[in-house]
Amino acid sequence: MKKIILMGAIALAGLNAQAQDFKTVLEKTFLAFDTTMDMNTKIEQANKLALITKKWDNEWSAHYYAAYSKVNLAYMEKDAAKKDAYLDEADKEKDDAVSLLKKNNDETYVLSAMIANARLGVDPMNRWQKYGGIFKENLESAKELNPDNPRMYYLQGVSKFFTPKAFGGGSKAAMPYLEKAQGLFAKETTTDITKPHWGKGKNEYFMSECKKADKE
Repeated sequence: MKKIILMGAIALAGLNAQAQDFKTVLEKTFLAFDTTMDMNTKIEQANKLALITKKWDNEWSAHYYAAYSKVNLAYMEKDAAKKDAYLDEADKEKDDAVSLLKKNNDETYVLSAMIANARLGVDPMNRWQKYGGIFKENLESAKELNPDNPRMYYLQGVSKFFTPKAFGGGSKAAMPYLEKAQGLFAKETTTDITKPHWGKGKNEYFMSECKKADKE
């Protein structure tokens, strides 16, 4: 009996170590991706995030961050066809995350909204009606599950920021959403990479841009 208990304890310790190793690798790689604006470095780290999904294929958060990385690459890419290719990859990784969860959660809805927004940005004139609706629907679904998710308001603020004033956008329209997000980011726990908490720095950047625009 003692031998069985000891073997069980060793196995459990091994699983805990593996889980800890996953979180450490994921966090290090994600931070390396998210804190650089160099395209080549971002591509390198995005490829590493993709490799993490191969090693820990049963972890939904690995696929979530791989999808997140592809959306960000799409935003930085200039070629329309390459943008859509990145977003196709993002959709696949997002779908894998949802499949592992067996449902959408507020973060996967936010991710879907982000992908839709990037799709719209490829060809705004021809895509705004389709993807604008998808963007809004996913954020509404996220809000139903968790009205305190700051990334919802961040995405809404950024969307407003880049929308022409004639269509209800601009810095003044964006600011209330960014301020709402700022308050919620301040309350967020940031100690567990498997519970997404990205966006605070980006939100602060757009708030500063809004303030600059108001002074001009």
